[in-house]
Amino acid sequence: MKKYLGVKLVEAVPMNKYEFYMNVKGIDCKEENQEGYKVVYPDGYESWSPKDVFEKAYLKVQDNPTLPSGVSVGQKMVDDFIKEVHVSTLGEKTTLVRCILVNGFEIVEASACVDKVNYNEEIGAEICLGKIKDKIWMLLGFLLQTGVGGIK
Repeated sequence: MKKYLGVKLVEAVPMNKYEFYMNVKGIDCKEENQEGYKVVYPDGYESWSPKDVFEKAYLKVQDNPTLPSGVSVGQKMVDDFIKEVHVSTLGEKTTLVRCILVNGFEIVEASACVDKVNYNEEIGAEICLGKIKDKIWMLLGFLLQTGVGGIK
């Protein structure tokens, strides 16, 4: 069997398994009170997903009622997508920043000055982090576009 990567925009609300089956599906459920989400797909289909499974597969996007899609990538999304930041100096005038994202992907940027007398690691890190956040913004935008419009 071949593997496929899926990206789709869904609506969801935190809801435990018992509430979902009793209140949404109308089924007498003897299940444990497991945390999870009620998920509504673009075609209206409703399902329930365990919390850990849902949060591994879906990223909360920012509501934006001014757009036709109703959603957008926001600064908080970009900032929250960074898990770790590592800053180091190479030589006497180059700053290297490596960011590890929440999904394990890594982005590296460098900045340097002309004269080592002017070198400041803090300024270099700020420049690099700005470049990295621009890349994250673009990558999340690409992901959101795929979720909203599909691949075809």
